[in-house]
Amino acid sequence: MIGRITGTLLDKTPPTICVQTGGLGYEIDVPMSTLYDLPEAGAQVTLYTHLAIREDAHVLYGFLTAQERITFRALIKVTGIGARTALAVLSGMTTDDLALAIREQETGRLTRVPGIGKKTAERLLLELKDKLGAPAHHGSGGNASSGRDDILNALMALGYSNSESQAALKALPADIDVSEGIRQALKSLAR
Repeated sequence: MIGRITGTLLDKTPPTICVQTGGLGYEIDVPMSTLYDLPEAGAQVTLYTHLAIREDAHVLYGFLTAQERITFRALIKVTGIGARTALAVLSGMTTDDLALAIREQETGRLTRVPGIGKKTAERLLLELKDKLGAPAHHGSGGNASSGRDDILNALMALGYSNSESQAALKALPADIDVSEGIRQALKSLAR
């Protein structure tokens, strides 16, 4: 599995970009949110990636943040949602907006995304209810808040639900570092 790629951005042709690394040029499909935040061609770029292997193709998807990749992976696990639709969702709303829509069960926000109808929006809300966390808080929490967000994201990436991950996070000391926090949270979840 290709989990991350760092290289020179050669080309941006929406929704595909080309990143050269190690003498190879990788074509990577990205959501518009990632495309807009990429530097100009010729600059160095690092992307979190997801490799989808199908009968007819190997397709690499790229994201600027780990949270976008986590959200993408959760979306493609929903019945009837493919990679193209997941990219459309991430192109049409931020991960925080999606988590908020899911938490508040608002189909209206999702149906504004091209290709998402009422039934698909309802299915997304139902199947992602416990899989995507609450929106990240961007306040004065600083590094401690960021560390706790990293622990939460790691637990959810390992397959724990949002409620399980939040419960494990509450039991941790406030000043714990990320690696120790993940270790202790996994220990408590294993009980």
